[in-house]
This record gives sequence, C-alpha cells and structure tokens, in this order.
Amino acid sequence: MAVGMSITSEGGEYNGRITSFVVLSCMMAATGGIIFGYDIGISGGVTSMEPFLKRFFPEVYSKMKEDTKISNYCKYDSQLLTLFTSSLYVAGFVASFFASPVTIAFGRKPSILVGGLAFLAGSALGGAALNLYTLILGRFVLGVGVAFAYQSVPLYLSEMAPFRHRGVINNGFQVSLNIGVLSANLINYGTAKIKAGWGWRVSLAVGAVPAAIITLGALFLPETPISLIQRNKNHQKAELMLQRVRGTEDVQAELHDLIKASEISKTIKNPFWKILDKKYRPQFVMAIAIPFLTQVTGINIVAFYAPIIFRTIGLGETAALISTIVIGVVGICGTFVSMLIVDKFGRRVLFMVGGIQMFISLIVVGSITATQLGNHGGLNKVYGFVVLLFICTYVSGFTLSWGPLSVLVPSEIFPLEIRSAGQSVNVAVCFLFIVVISQTFLAMLCHLKSGSFFFFGGWVAVMTVFVYLFLPETKNVPIEQMDKVWREHWFWKRIVGEEHEVSKMEEKE
Repeated sequence: MAVGMSITSEGGEYNGRITSFVVLSCMMAATGGIIFGYDIGISGGVTSMEPFLKRFFPEVYSKMKEDTKISNYCKYDSQLLTLFTSSLYVAGFVASFFASPVTIAFGRKPSILVGGLAFLAGSALGGAALNLYTLILGRFVLGVGVAFAYQSVPLYLSEMAPFRHRGVINNGFQVSLNIGVLSANLINYGTAKIKAGWGWRVSLAVGAVPAAIITLGALFLPETPISLIQRNKNHQKAELMLQRVRGTEDVQAELHDLIKASEISKTIKNPFWKILDKKYRPQFVMAIAIPFLTQVTGINIVAFYAPIIFRTIGLGETAALISTIVIGVVGICGTFVSMLIVDKFGRRVLFMVGGIQMFISLIVVGSITATQLGNHGGLNKVYGFVVLLFICTYVSGFTLSWGPLSVLVPSEIFPLEIRSAGQSVNVAVCFLFIVVISQTFLAMLCHLKSGSFFFFGGWVAVMTVFVYLFLPETKNVPIEQMDKVWREHWFWKRIVGEEHEVSKMEEKE
C-alpha cells in the first residue's frame, strides 16, 4: 500500500539541498517545541510536590497524608487538580482557531512571536500566583502561547525544509519538545528539595526562559517562501528567499508549483468550510484521527502524571521525580532515532513498529499492577523496576513513532488553500482530547485501576491497524504534490479519484 512516484512538476524537477541558512532558521523555530514540552513536564512535577498541593489543593494533600483507608489509585482523584493541567488546553483549543487566520494573514513568523510572548506572560503569572484563580489564569495565557506555537512552528519547518529531508527537519519540533520535558523534570527534581516550600514557583516561572529564547529568535527568523508568495503579489522576494533556502538559483520548478498553489488558495474564501469538500476528505479525516489517536495512546497521561503514577505504586516523592528524569532521557533518545530514520524508512514503518512496542509495554504494566499492586501499600523493588522499564519502553516507542509523526504528517499533507485551516483543526482536536483525557484520567485511575493501562493498550492496537489500512506513505513527496498519494491509495482513490477527474474535465472546458 506504500506509494512511490517520481518527484517532478510541470516545470521540471525540484532542486535544492540542506543549507546552513535553513538549518539555523529551523533550529531556532523548532525551539517553539520546548515551551510545549516544558509545560507538559512541569505540570506533572509540581502537582506531586506537597507544598504546592497543600497551598492550592488541600483536599488532595489531606487524602494523601491522612486518609490511610483510601485506595492507592484514588489518592489524587480531584477535578480541581486535573483542571490545573487541562485549563491550558481549554485555552489552547479556543486560541487555535484564532491562530490560523493570524498565520495566513501575517505569516508564520509573527504567529511564532505571539506564541513566545504569551508563554512568557503565562510563566510570570504562574510563578507569582497567590491563589488558585491566578494560577488558572496563568495556565490560560500559557495555552494561548502553546496554541500559536503548535499552529505555526510545524508549518514553518515543513515549508522551509527540502522535501527529501522534511522528516528530519520537522522532527526537530519533537526533539525540542522532549528537551523541554527533560528540562522540566530536572528543574522539578531540584526545586522539590527547597525546604522553604516555594520550589514550585521556580518550576513554573522558569518557563519564561525558553519563551524568551523563542520570542527573541522569532524577531530574526526569515519568512517561508510560500508565505511570502501568499501575502505579496511581487514574487521576486519569494524567489530570492527560495534560492537562499535551497542553495541554488535553479528553483523555477518549485517556485512554479508554489505560485500555482497560492493562486488556488486565493480563490478560497472560507478554508474552514472548504476543508469539508469531498476532494479534501482524506486530509480532513487525518486532521481529526491523528491527534485523537495520539491522545488515546495515553502518552500525555504518562507525561503529566508520571510522578503521581510512580507515587501510586509506592515510590517516594524524590524517587518518583528521578524516574521522570529517566523517562525524559529515553524520550529524547527515541526522538533522535526517529530523526535519523524517518526519511529513510518512511512514516508507515515507524508507526507500525512504535505501535507494537507501545501495545506490549502497556499490557505488561497493566498486568503487573493488576496482579501485584493492591489498594494499599506498594510494589516491591523488583516489580517497581520492571514497571519503570516498560514505561520507558513505552515512551521510546511513542517518541520513535506517534510523537514526532503526529506533528510531521499533518503539517505535510494539506494543500496550501486549506493548510492553515487543516493545521488549526489538527491542533484544536489535539487540545480538545488532551482536555478530555487529562480531566478524566485520575477518576479513571480510581475506578478502573490497572484497567486504565489496558484501556490505552486497546486504543494503541486500533490506531496501529488504522495507519496500516488508511495512511499512505508521504516520504520524499513535495508538499505541493501531496494530492497524488491520496489518488493512488487503495481506499482514498475511490473518493478523491473521481473528484480529480471531474476537476480535470472542468479545466479542459
């Protein structure tokens, strides 16, 4: 079912290579992933810190310290506590629909800048929070920052990268995200030791550091060639930029396709309605399915609540935070491996391998907690180590596959006329299901107990089959020619093939 084709356009073959200009620009843009990863890591850590719980969530603190009869699985079951985590993504869900028109009208660069500034403000509010209301307000502002960064950075990376190396460059976002997670875990480990009890303030406020980096960096970023074409009638500036990023003066074939795509996009008045057209059905389905399935892997539960999960199985506060550091290192290693092989082996192979690895890991963890962890007490050291080992195996499988590919694939499959709208749908669905899963997980853990791991394992099996059946291979295909992969896919050609023939007949007339 994999699709192969020659990479040519009406104007000829695309030329270009990876230039130092592209590498530096994309490295700076990819740091937008750090702010996303930092929040994922930091929120899980601070919610396991006793001074933080005592100040903002005294109910949870009392259950954890004083109620000896409560089940291991229910100690942290608090809707207010989960609201702290999910409020960011509620704001992100709403902001993603505003991020799309900003990205279209003003370009990818200003959208990245807005993301950095909002995250900077949110970090300041979180670090200075005096009550729960200020804390949640800070989370909402952070959500705006994450939404704009998630909307614009993957598009920026995919549009700047030469098509043969789009996977490795786009995966820079996921590498940065994992660096953000690991940095947060290390900071949490250090700040948890501050005896005065204000370490959580440092953890939340330090988010301003990566936010400042991406904000300042955005000021110096070049705009992508397609964005320049989309917003200006004079294409000479875009041609010069394309020559610079491709490292050659022979860019006419790619420039021709970009101009043609831009002309088509300008005929679309409402891309959010247009994406519902039958000829865009495959991309629309993927814009919903990929972020949804990514969330039901359970990865953000592991990321958000890893310290809580490890404390649930009997580890102390320090040991739980050390375990999350180990997971962070594993995540970075998995993403680097993905970067090295994604353009060689393709997207589908990594989806399959990662899915199988994650499925086996979740089943093992679920089986151990089901048979060895009761409502009270903890696991012995051997079983605790095995759980940590397989959670690391699970994380490495995710960071090899669904982690980077859930960002890469949606950013490369949309034609220009619906690209920003498609990315907006992708981000909104992602945030929506992060809210749903994160808001319900602690209650699910309380009621399903070890069954929670089997629940996510079942979804991993479903999503692996989905990819095998319905996702064509997209490696080595220029973005502006991506419609071919759907017309040649065994299933989607029945839908978009007919539409393509009708369009061709209309053009001839």
